[in-house]
Formats: sequence, C-alpha cells, structure tokens
Amino acid sequence: MQRTVFVVLGSLLLLGAGLLGGIWLSEFRLSRSTPDEYRLVEEAVQAIESAYVDSVARDRLSGYAIEGFLTSLDPHSVYIGPERMKAVREQFNASFEGIGVTYELIDGPTDRDTIGVLSVLPDGPSEEAGIWAGDRIVAINGDPAVGLSHETIQNRLKGPEGSTVELTLRRPGRSDLVQVAVTRDDVPIATLDAAYMLDGTTGYIKINRFAQTTYREFSHALSRLETRGMQRLVLDLRGNAGGYMQMAERIADDFLKEGQVIVSARSRHKKYTQTTEASSGGAFEDRPLTVLVDEHSASASEIVAGALQDHDRALIIGRRTFGKGLVQREFRLEDGSGLRVTIARFYTPTGRLIQTDYANGRRDYYERKAKRLSRDTIRSREELVATMPDSLKYRTDAGRVVLGGGGIIPDHIVPPDTSLHPFIGDIMRGGVMRDFAREWVDGRTSELRTAWGDRPEAFAREYTVPETAFPALVQYARSRGITETVNPAPEDDLLANAPVGMYADALLKSYVGRRLFGMEMWIRVRNEIDPVVHEARKSWGDAELLASRYPVNR
Repeated sequence: MQRTVFVVLGSLLLLGAGLLGGIWLSEFRLSRSTPDEYRLVEEAVQAIESAYVDSVARDRLSGYAIEGFLTSLDPHSVYIGPERMKAVREQFNASFEGIGVTYELIDGPTDRDTIGVLSVLPDGPSEEAGIWAGDRIVAINGDPAVGLSHETIQNRLKGPEGSTVELTLRRPGRSDLVQVAVTRDDVPIATLDAAYMLDGTTGYIKINRFAQTTYREFSHALSRLETRGMQRLVLDLRGNAGGYMQMAERIADDFLKEGQVIVSARSRHKKYTQTTEASSGGAFEDRPLTVLVDEHSASASEIVAGALQDHDRALIIGRRTFGKGLVQREFRLEDGSGLRVTIARFYTPTGRLIQTDYANGRRDYYERKAKRLSRDTIRSREELVATMPDSLKYRTDAGRVVLGGGGIIPDHIVPPDTSLHPFIGDIMRGGVMRDFAREWVDGRTSELRTAWGDRPEAFAREYTVPETAFPALVQYARSRGITETVNPAPEDDLLANAPVGMYADALLKSYVGRRLFGMEMWIRVRNEIDPVVHEARKSWGDAELLASRYPVNR
C-alpha cells in the first residue's frame, strides 16, 4: 500500500490538539528543595538501576517517569523530548533553516520510498535553484535518497543558513537526471494556507495554526483582499488545532469593538488569571463575517470562534469544535526537552467553558469525543439546544442561545456529506485518487506549465479536466482492486453518473492546481465542491443581519 506523508522540511508538523493549544512560553529553573513525598521517586530509580536485569538508559527512564506524572493530570499536559521539542519550536517560530519544499514519500522500486516534491516555497531557496513541484529527489550530495526515513531526509536537507546541498532530481517528462545546488536559507513556515476572493465582494482566509507570524500574515492578507474589493469575509479555522493565545486574541480583536471581552483565563494561581479585552481600531469591525470550524478546530481557534459568537459578531458554520479549553505553560528543561503543563481554563465572554470533561481519564476522553461527533452528524442545532440542560445554555449579547459543555456548536451545522457516491469515498480512503492524480499530472507537467504556469486566475476560472480523465480514473481504480463501486449494478452506470464525474474532475483539478501553484490553489478548487463553503455562501443574509445589529446591548 502506498502511504503519503506531507512534511515541511525542518519540522514534524506536530499539530495534534494535545500539543498545540493556548500556550504561554516560559523558562523553568529547577528548585533544589524537593518535597519529601517525591523522594520515593528517587528511591525507585535507584532500586531499578541497582537491581534491574538489563541496563537502563537514564534519559528514557526519566522521560517515561515524567509522562507517567502527566498522565494523571489532564489530556493536554504533555512531555516533549529534546528532538521533538526542536521541531515544535520551529512550528511556533514559523521558520527554519532549510531548502523550502514540502514532500511526500512515494513507493518506489523494491518497496523503497522515493522523495516526491509536493510544493516549492515561492521565492525560496529551492525555487531559486530551479526545483519544481513533482520532481523526485533521488540523491542528496551524491548519496542515494531512496528508502530513507523522514528523520534522515530532514537531517540531510536541513542545515545552516548559507550552506549548500547538491540534489539529483528525476523530473517527469525528462529521461535525463537534473542536477541542482540549493543554498539553504531561513525559510518561513506559512500559517495561512490561502487568501483569495471567493467572488467580487467576498474574501476568504484559511489559517492552519497560530504561530508567532500569524497576525502579521493575517493583516497583510486582509489588506490585500480589501484592495481587491472585499466587503465581507469567510475566515476558515477548520483543522486549526491552536497555538499561541496571543495571536488568536489579536485576530479576534480586529473584529471586535473596544472593551469587549475576548477570553478569560481562570486558575488557582492569581498570575495566570486574567481577562483580555478588545482594543480600539480593529481592522474589520463592522462588515459581515463568517467563521468555518470543524471537529479539528481546537483551543486558540475556539477562542476566536467563541468570542465572535458570544458577541454576535460572526456567523459560525460547520461542525462542533474539538473542545479544548485548557491553557498550557511551556517549561523548557535543561536537556532541551519541555513540559506543557495546564495552568488555567479559558472561558468565552458569556462564561462558557469550552473544555470537555476528562474526569475518567484520557482514553475515555477521546472515546467520548468520537461518539459525540458521530451523534452530532445526525442532529440539528435545534435538537442539540432542546436536549441540553439549562445549566449549559448561555445568552449572547443579543440574547441568542449558545451552548457550553464542550466545544463551540456552530450557528449552522453542516454534517459530513453523505450524499456522495460510494466510489468517491473508496478512491479517497484508499489513496487511489492521490496516486492516479500524481501519475496523470506527471505525464502532462510540461504542457500544463506551458499553458497555465503563469496564469493562476485563468486556471481557476477556465481550466477543465479532459473528458478522458474520468474513465481513466475508473479503470485505474479497478486495477487497484476497487470493484464493488467501479462495477455497480447495471441501473447505476458509474461512467454515466454525471455528478460523480464532475466531483472526480474537481478533485483532479485540485491536484493539477497544487502542482502548478501550490496549496492555495488546491484549497481554492476544492472549496468549489465543499459543502461547508457552499453553506457559507448561501448564508450571507444571516451574517449580514448580525453585522447590521452589531454591537448590541452595550
């Protein structure tokens, strides 16, 4: 089976909700006075070292011990080892020293993975060196680059700014190998995946996490869209697992009036208890706003969505968010590892605690979330409101009912699309669509670049997938063992099913767009078939009504 992993060089993309949240950074200085109760731990370690049958690595033993301590606390207090800590730091700093590409591992000959370049950072080191999306890296500094692990690949491609790495590339459509020298540089890791105009008056911005550069990226994107005529905005926080609280607060501030509460943090420690309010002069305070969320929107994303919903500032659309209302403080330990320790709970302006209950341990916590998500897909917002106890019902500034008890429940719930033909699910889950698209684009890269390479707007509007593509995809799916939906009952001729063909063509166009123009075009094309984006587009009446009445009761 082919497996694909998207990696930004120089990072491990640790974006799980357990690792990114509302985080404060801090250095930790060890106290030399240890309470007597913890002397038991020291005695246990000495006993293991003196008597255990095999030798024991002290660093591993201490790591396991710390993880054991944290497991008894809450699901989001975690220990991060030294190597992982470096990668996490890069994510929050939003930069690293490397060559500026994303890649995937593709099954090669004799089941040994090869490195396929997914995208090239605009104006980055690799683009300057002439690397293209779709290239295969077959050698690094003369050594074969086949069958390598992610860790080995990153160690070989990363390096100090100004140093050079020699790469050997196999380029689709060329029989000869391509040699390039890439001078490493400080490479930014974008936290905005896309910022473009959905139509003549509607802007769209997608934020993938909240790092040190996020507010600056957001402000630049907002200004750029306003010059293009933006009068209303879709802010997409789906899949955004969180990050720096301060970045989330600053973005929420741009939408709210001076003095409105953004979020409150409460703790048994006075220094961690605080309320953050909006300042004057927000960049987008009065115009219609829609925020998209899903079950992977967590923590800092929930701060933004909760504040805007409580103040009736934005229409929230999508699915119930993850429900992580805990604030972590990062303690950096002397060996380079770190602790994320929960120091406070955060509450929305109405007083809602977003955190879901974790009293029965981590396993129960995540199992309950999965069950809740399954239930939510078959219930409307009205049903959720009707079944929720009064103690978990809150009133917004305008008197609308919003719900606590875990996560932000959208104003308009859009369940996963169950109307799609099973064939689409089969080719997406099995990686068939991805692999077919890669091979299909590989054979046409040169002609596609010639026709569309410098015309992204024209590509988005005008490019259509050839009629031969869908039959070829069906045949490819059959060759990969997908038979039940490829060969349906006679009355359900797959090749004659126009909606399935159109949907598959849109998916293929998104792969072509990513190869030519990067992640933004991938998102832009897929948004055309995205039911949540469609709901946002047809719900502007509600969003505009909120904007016309905002602020109220102040």
